[in-house]
Amino acid sequence: MSKVFIAGKIPDKAVALMKAANLTVDMYTGDKLISTETLKENIVDSDFLITPLSTQVNRDVLNHASKLKLIANFGAGTNNIDINYAKKLGIPVTNTPIVSTVSTAESTVGLIIGLMHRIAEGDHLMRTTGFNGWAPLFFLGHELQGKTLGIIGLGQIGQAVAKRMHAFDMPILYTQRHRLPISREVELGAKFVSQDELLANSDVVSLHLPLNEHTKHLLGADEFKQMKSSAVLINAARGPIIDESALTEALKQHIIAGAALDVYEHEPKVSEELKQMKNVLLTPHLGNATIEARDAMAVIVAENVIAAANDQPIKYIVNNI
Repeated sequence: MSKVFIAGKIPDKAVALMKAANLTVDMYTGDKLISTETLKENIVDSDFLITPLSTQVNRDVLNHASKLKLIANFGAGTNNIDINYAKKLGIPVTNTPIVSTVSTAESTVGLIIGLMHRIAEGDHLMRTTGFNGWAPLFFLGHELQGKTLGIIGLGQIGQAVAKRMHAFDMPILYTQRHRLPISREVELGAKFVSQDELLANSDVVSLHLPLNEHTKHLLGADEFKQMKSSAVLINAARGPIIDESALTEALKQHIIAGAALDVYEHEPKVSEELKQMKNVLLTPHLGNATIEARDAMAVIVAENVIAAANDQPIKYIVNNI
């Protein structure tokens, strides 16, 4: 009987599906992230590996996976896996795209509204010192209507964000390698511009692109200086897309006005300086943390494992095997 090892707790729906398909399922259930040694010990005799986005599956780990026929990553990204080495070993790697689009877009909208209207700051105030009552100049934030939203990366999630923020009457600029069809731009109310133009003219800049060798530190000190001093930055994509130390300096020096971050360059570690800033909203990688999205992701990884176990086609292969 084929063995599946799951490197972290995932929804029960996935386990039930695989057990119903007569697969042996073993899942790491510790509260902390699985250690490399524990992962290596458990994949030695495993046929399939399901791994959370937070678990590193590097060359050293893969060298202990002589039986592995599939790595099903529980997440849309695959930066945690050495997919090229897996390909060299003949191990397909899959991800869980599409199903987290709505949740991540909604989370991004929440970050934008929360930062611009100072909602987290207000909550902290009410739980600590309190306030003296309504006053005309007290705790002012900013409306979204009429503010320009710049989206770097108008893929599925970026488009879902644009669709929602267009309803807030925000003019939308976007930049990416390939321009969308004009009909789609009209539908979203989005204008294609260069990155320089986007940074110079946006009141809110939101990142929605993958992490790779071209996008690491895409935004650093020079790019922050291109932005309006009143602009804010939103990152619900991947932490290393931003040079976090440069962002910290830009916020300290008021080069930009604020930031809302759901992901971090050295995740799960977060800069102590960022934690102390009132103009920074921090959330713990909650982009697709909804029951609906995680259940849908669970179904994808389970169905791919079951298909692989039965020598049937699998979906969403990211390393072209």
